[in-house]
Amino acid sequence: MLLIFVLLGTCMAIGDGVLTPTISVLSAVSGVKVKITGLHENYIVIISCVILVGLFSLQHHGTNRVAFLFAPIVTAWLLCISSIGIYNIFRWNRHVFCAISPIYMLKFLKNTGTEGWVSLGGVVLSITGVETMFADLGHFSSSSIKVAFTCVVYPCLILAYMGEAAFLSRHHEDIQRSFYKAIPESVFWPVFIVATFAAVVGSQAVISATFSMISQCCALNCFPRVKIVHTSSKIYGQIYIPEVNWMLMCLCLAVTIGLRDTNMMGHAYGLAVTTVMFVTTCLMALVMIIVWKKKIIIAVAFLLFFGSIEVLYISASVYKVPEGGWIPLVLSLIFMVVMYIWNYGTMKKHQFDVENKVSMNRIVSLGPSLGMVRVPGIGLVYSNLAIGVPAVFGHFVTNLPAFHQVLVFVCVKSVQVPHVSENERLLISRVGPKEYGMFRCIVRYGYKDLQQENYDFENRLVSGIVQFVETEEESASKLTSESFGEFENTAFKGFVASEHPYTNSRHKEKMVPSSCDIQAEVAKTGSERLENTQLKHESLQILKAKESGVAYILGHSHAKAKKSSSIIKKIAINVVYTFLSKNSREPDVILNVPHTSLLEVGMIYYV
Repeated sequence: MLLIFVLLGTCMAIGDGVLTPTISVLSAVSGVKVKITGLHENYIVIISCVILVGLFSLQHHGTNRVAFLFAPIVTAWLLCISSIGIYNIFRWNRHVFCAISPIYMLKFLKNTGTEGWVSLGGVVLSITGVETMFADLGHFSSSSIKVAFTCVVYPCLILAYMGEAAFLSRHHEDIQRSFYKAIPESVFWPVFIVATFAAVVGSQAVISATFSMISQCCALNCFPRVKIVHTSSKIYGQIYIPEVNWMLMCLCLAVTIGLRDTNMMGHAYGLAVTTVMFVTTCLMALVMIIVWKKKIIIAVAFLLFFGSIEVLYISASVYKVPEGGWIPLVLSLIFMVVMYIWNYGTMKKHQFDVENKVSMNRIVSLGPSLGMVRVPGIGLVYSNLAIGVPAVFGHFVTNLPAFHQVLVFVCVKSVQVPHVSENERLLISRVGPKEYGMFRCIVRYGYKDLQQENYDFENRLVSGIVQFVETEEESASKLTSESFGEFENTAFKGFVASEHPYTNSRHKEKMVPSSCDIQAEVAKTGSERLENTQLKHESLQILKAKESGVAYILGHSHAKAKKSSSIIKKIAINVVYTFLSKNSREPDVILNVPHTSLLEVGMIYYV
């Protein structure tokens, strides 16, 4: 239930990424009808679609190319609306400042009753956008956001809304386009241009936030694998996801052409935003208890105070479901089904791997040759298992009883922290006794980390294994014969006890030396040189194996629902999950595996 609740908030936030560009651009462009009254609505829609297509077409360049314009545009926009607000206050109604008092809010709700409650679904649009401040925490400090919002954004918005209210107090008939009609004639077109640019900037911020959310969902196995591209070599968080970009564009165009009405879009937008706020508040209460270790009474008070306000706005927005509020519900439902089925299928695949892993006792009983021919080279077996021997290895050797001299089980894991430092990226350990030549490498990524396409994994892995072997030999040489027996039991035959994080400070820019280079160095300087470089017999064997070639073995598993499963489960697994698996990025592409060295092992598992 918690997973479904979190996915609801996430999918509503993704729906926000569809509605924000649509309503922002269409609202800005529709202002031109104030000056050109005879302009047909179709032309407004066409202009909005052209702007949206241009906005999404430029995403692959990244925001760093135009980011220097964002701050000036937003600053100019805030100054424009605050200045126009001050002008309207002094011209039309100077007593509008009294509206700051909450007494008028209570009087309004008391006098209007049900109609006042329904109107909250439109009032909530005045605070939309604040929910994205949580996404901004990934790019700015909390202090900078507090200062900017308190000292600049909030005062400008209050002045703008007061000015519009002052204008409406004298022009009741202009309520449909009050913002543009309240602009003085002399500055209308400059403000219109700034408003259009501000709509594009606001849309860009939400699109980028959507990319970030989906990237983190992929890392947490809650979204099918997609291509993630870095658009900036300096700013880490700027990414681009082609599939998601074009999907958002198509949805934005569909909503723009289908609705053509900013009022209906506003109803949809309000429901999406209020739902995101409520889910955020509930999850924040959990964070206060579990992470911050606050008293439960404090978390409950926080939840009741803010949650009750948000539930009030949600109830008013739900009333508008027939008038456009159904759009975020449908979008979020589709995304939730996709994400939940993908998460379910992925978890079942991991469960299958855990239940069918090869027993270590069986491996040890086969002897150093593992009961098969050991050929020169290094074999990298990719698996989701952090411990044990994966089933794909047993399936492989059953059909082809030969394997490489050095065997490395590679497990790529996304851990529950945002970032993993480079010197802790690789966690290497030995599997079985020393003479078996088997190792395990866990490649750890935070859910905000992205795997670089130019990451020299092969050289880094071999360098890390060599360093691990040397460190292991150094530790063994310092132990007495009595303590060595204990060390052998814990370090050579265990899975976790012998793990040492690979610290690449010594090897960050250093390529793995070839065995020929080492032998030439040894011939030149004698055995003392070999001792000084700490490259023992096993290290030399590993380097020779690398020169013979590196093979990548990946399991290609297919999920099928059991015959006894329900119709819904069969459709979810046999149709939806299979379709997503075939159309998502393959693991070998994500891991940047060379196709000339790739071996895929097919397996079927039933869920």
